[in-house]
Amino acid sequence: MKKFFSAGLFAIVLMAAANQVTAQSKYGYISTQELISVMPDAAKADTTLSQLREALVQNLRDKETTFQSSLDKFYKDSVTLSAAVKEVRRTELQKIYQDLAGEEQRIQQQLQERQQGLMGPIYKKAMDAIQAVAKENGYGYIFERESVLVAPPADNVLPLVAKKLNIKLPANASSNQPAGTPPAAAPKN
Repeated sequence: MKKFFSAGLFAIVLMAAANQVTAQSKYGYISTQELISVMPDAAKADTTLSQLREALVQNLRDKETTFQSSLDKFYKDSVTLSAAVKEVRRTELQKIYQDLAGEEQRIQQQLQERQQGLMGPIYKKAMDAIQAVAKENGYGYIFERESVLVAPPADNVLPLVAKKLNIKLPANASSNQPAGTPPAAAPKN
């Protein structure tokens, strides 16, 4: 009798736990890219990156122009220069050329590092808001909209997260429709 009572109690506890898990299985989805795109901090970061990119590219163009002028002058003056001076200038020009060849890669690396520095806090702020909305509204799962091919019906939490961040969504922002594509209509005969 005692074993039967223990087994019954265990079954009741297990069913209660299962009901608790089922009650928390509320699904939501969000497009973090869409969220980031409407965040004012992201617009500021984009502007900063664009300005940096323009400055770095202009600096590269200036260096290329200077190199081309030096090269033209070398060719023009090479007739009157001694062999030793020609060799020194040729070596200098080769070094400048090699520096220019790696400059584009350095620019890309510098832009990437700056982007990570600017966008890191923005992504963290977005993720913190998503987690807070999930907790406050009882969502057990929030999926990235673009990453899920098939999912159960879910809520678009973008409006809730935008509200949490005090962001007004534009009229063309994704609506509060279920994720996924509706089933195709039956073919007409």
